Amino acid sequence: MPYLELMVNVQIPNDTEFALEFSKAAAEALGKPEAYITVSITYNKTLTFAGTLEPAFALTVTSLDNLNPEANLKYSAIFSEFLQSKLGIPNDRGYITFNDPGRAFLGYMGTTFETIFAKPSR
Repeated sequence: MPYLELMVNVQIPNDTEFALEFSKAAAEALGKPEAYITVSITYNKTLTFAGTLEPAFALTVTSLDNLNPEANLKYSAIFSEFLQSKLGIPNDRGYITFNDPGRAFLGYMGTTFETIFAKPSR
């Protein structure tokens, strides 16, 4: 169920192509099927970082069960490299927030993942 919410202050020449590429990269990085991945990308020309409007990003990664300090180090490196190589945003020009809300705090199909994972398998 990973959801990646990216805000950048650089215009993306082909945002549709970039979104699909980012989705694929996220699936590979997080080790999840791309069918589970959701990405949202926002261009915000007024996004500042360190008091300037130089290229910058803010990324929030929300995912269940696979975020932890060791894994987050790996994910941070992968996503920073991706943004630098694809958009030219240096890795010291943004923050990545990792969020695991817990199964009871994430809804899907009119219920929560806590309920979905509690159902006995057939």
